[in-house]
Amino acid sequence: MRQAERIAAGSIAVGAAVLSLKMAAWHITGSAALFSDAAESVVNVAAALLALFALRLSAMPPDANHPYGHHKVEFISAVIEGVLIVLAALEILRHAQAAYIHPTPLETPLYGMLLNGLATMLNLGWATVLLRTGRRVRSPALMGDGRHLMSDVVTSSGVLTGVGLVVVTGLPWLDPLLAALTALYILGAGAYVIRDSVGGLMDAAPPADIVERVRRLVAMHAAGAIEAHELRMRRAGPTTFLEFHLVVPGSMTVAESHLICDRVEMALKAEMEGMEIIIHVEPEGMALHQGVLVL
Repeated sequence: MRQAERIAAGSIAVGAAVLSLKMAAWHITGSAALFSDAAESVVNVAAALLALFALRLSAMPPDANHPYGHHKVEFISAVIEGVLIVLAALEILRHAQAAYIHPTPLETPLYGMLLNGLATMLNLGWATVLLRTGRRVRSPALMGDGRHLMSDVVTSSGVLTGVGLVVVTGLPWLDPLLAALTALYILGAGAYVIRDSVGGLMDAAPPADIVERVRRLVAMHAAGAIEAHELRMRRAGPTTFLEFHLVVPGSMTVAESHLICDRVEMALKAEMEGMEIIIHVEPEGMALHQGVLVL
């Protein structure tokens, strides 16, 4: 099993443990705010299952129906996770409204806060692992899961502070108010996950610094060519697809132009892992005198 899949499988176990702790905290206190925290953890478990499925499917080799591979399933998984986050936020708002209309005093709040705090520390440690691994293997599924857990840590910290205020002040309406604020924060986190993942599905270009790095490498290693233009890039999971037109002197042989292409590809792949490159060679009459000028 690949490292990314092992991490995703670990997320299921961690998510289940955190969910158990938070559900216990809500059950013994009856707090609407702690319910909001537990409801988000239900999404965490579902998201971990989705991430594992997506990683296993994305690892399948290209086939006749998917000649470019199955990498985009990770973006689909992240979109579904974002939708689940939004639905959880709406359910929390519904529960907060009911708790505001029919407030009830908190029962054994200190035990509930202790259990929730333990779950929050567990989430913080695992979110760090997910984000670090997701960046290293360039996995949208792990990055989406890690960002979600980190937002869960923030909301859990706010919830614990709010429940403490309810205990200190004795104002029961603070509890559903805090739950509603938590739901709004979760709603924003879900919208961010959806927006980021839809960008991948729509073949959004990588960040500008990565594009500039590619242009610089082409200019440095395409000696013998004249220019490179119509450079396009898109990302799909851990793979970056790059294509561009390389203009060479009209007198250059196919073999010579092929050597230039090989040299450029080797330089790009040595500097940037996971690239699939297509270079279309053109004679000098096709030069646009723009794009990447070869050094």
